[in-house]
Amino acid sequence: MPSILRLLSSFHKAHTILCLNHNKAVLCEKPFAMNLKEVEDMIQLSKEKNTLLMEALWTLFLPHYQYVLELIKNNHFGAILKLEADFGFHPTYNETSRVFDKSVGGGSLLDIGIYPLFAALSTLGQPESIEAKAEFFSSGADSKCDIKFHYSSAKANLKSTLLAETNTEAIFHCENGIIKINGRFHEPSSVTLIDNQGHSELKTFNNKTIGYSYEIEHFNQLIRDGKTESDLMTFERSKQLMSTLDTIRALIGLDYS
Repeated sequence: MPSILRLLSSFHKAHTILCLNHNKAVLCEKPFAMNLKEVEDMIQLSKEKNTLLMEALWTLFLPHYQYVLELIKNNHFGAILKLEADFGFHPTYNETSRVFDKSVGGGSLLDIGIYPLFAALSTLGQPESIEAKAEFFSSGADSKCDIKFHYSSAKANLKSTLLAETNTEAIFHCENGIIKINGRFHEPSSVTLIDNQGHSELKTFNNKTIGYSYEIEHFNQLIRDGKTESDLMTFERSKQLMSTLDTIRALIGLDYS
């Protein structure tokens, strides 16, 4: 039987390694691990054991997100000029909670900031440069993080916060219109298309589950097909995402050790 790991981020590597050493396929919750070195170690062992490993970033597999990726790939409204993506909620502060415990990856960046980052990386690719600033709780975990990705012909403004409820939308401003993933964009949602003439169209999707089923169906098919790596949530995609998170942590002075 495969293993599905949804633990504190700081345990992802250790438990993944344990499962892989017993030749158990692993679907590991995002973030894959705490840093790029851990991710590389996990991937290396997966290859050595010839055993399936995949990061469980469920957003990628959701019908509305696949729909948006297809629109962007086909230049439905032309090239992306700007992306605005946010994720924020306001839990009661409690230093004993994993959300505020820096040692286990708590804080806004790894817990929820990963979603706006993924929205940018999956549509615009790796930025040419990154700006980032953050505020912190007394525990040392980041309370909010504002990030800017700069591209040659586009930019992305990305935000995560544990200090306020936000719309949690992803809005792609394109040459000939706007593609808006309505809140909360990282889970089953709807998409609004607005052309430059102001015509609006709402796209809805018949999601029969909370949404995790889509990545599980993909993972199960990989097992049936004898695959050891996903063709969607690839090792390279996971490494790119974690490398970007490491860069941002360095910029804001966040050290989980």
